[in-house]
Amino acid sequence: MAKHLFSAVAVVFAVACVLPTLAIAARDVGVVKRGFVVQGRVFCDTCRAGFETPVSTYLQGEGFMAPRSRLPIFFLLLEFLPSIFAWFGFDASANVESGDSGWHVSFILLLIYGATVRVECRSEVTGAKTCSFEGTTDHTGTYNILVEGEHDDHEICESLLVSSPESGCKTALQGRERAPVFLSHNNGIASDTRFANSLGFLKDTSLPVCTELLKSYEQYED
Repeated sequence: MAKHLFSAVAVVFAVACVLPTLAIAARDVGVVKRGFVVQGRVFCDTCRAGFETPVSTYLQGEGFMAPRSRLPIFFLLLEFLPSIFAWFGFDASANVESGDSGWHVSFILLLIYGATVRVECRSEVTGAKTCSFEGTTDHTGTYNILVEGEHDDHEICESLLVSSPESGCKTALQGRERAPVFLSHNNGIASDTRFANSLGFLKDTSLPVCTELLKSYEQYED
């Protein structure tokens, strides 16, 4: 009984330590000076058509964005919190329950990662990388990546595919593996949200429905 009570207190203490950090992290994201949010979608070309079709699927996850360089403690907690629970004698992957083996607590910050996308800027003159930020897609296959700072006409910025979570659709679609984005307030665009063209991966095998679908495109072109 005493052991269970100690373990429960330990978990409450760990959570109490985490919650203020999460609040600070959220505030930190919100006060980034005059940055941008790059938004776009990542699809799987299920027909191997080279473009989006009505049967294309979007690579989904829970979404994740934030510049790692600004939030080191936040990310360390996300990555190592299961180990912290395990150190106190908890199984971080099980449901909350009581039994002969003691209490088990689920890891409450479990993230389902979608497709990973990187926003990267390089010097137009030297080609040297000037910044890099990553994020993952959410439940709609959309990514929203926070980018700090102003990136003027002397920089070339792009959204780039990094990885796909879907087996059978991991090959980057040629011509849709990157998309340019303009991250300057000197180009007449008032909004801080900048939209990138959809990025795509190529499915290993086309869906059966694709034969008729692609025929309909050919008839339309004729």
